[in-house]
Amino acid sequence: MPNENLRREGIVQENLPNATFRVKLDDDGTLIFAHLAGKMRLHFIKVLPGDKVVVEMTPYDHTKGRIVLRTKQ
Repeated sequence: MPNENLRREGIVQENLPNATFRVKLDDDGTLIFAHLAGKMRLHFIKVLPGDKVVVEMTPYDHTKGRIVLRTKQ
């Protein structure tokens, strides 16, 4: 039971206020809301629409997540 968070890849569709984004997941195409993780804010990593990202979600709520990584295209 060390880390039960689910990591999934997706593409950022839209910027929303307060470092929140709408992300379309690659595997099933669902749209979720995701916010930036603390380390990404700390190191000023910019995320724009069209970027491929890794989203971490809890097993309890599959509609919200946290962007933990921006991957290379």
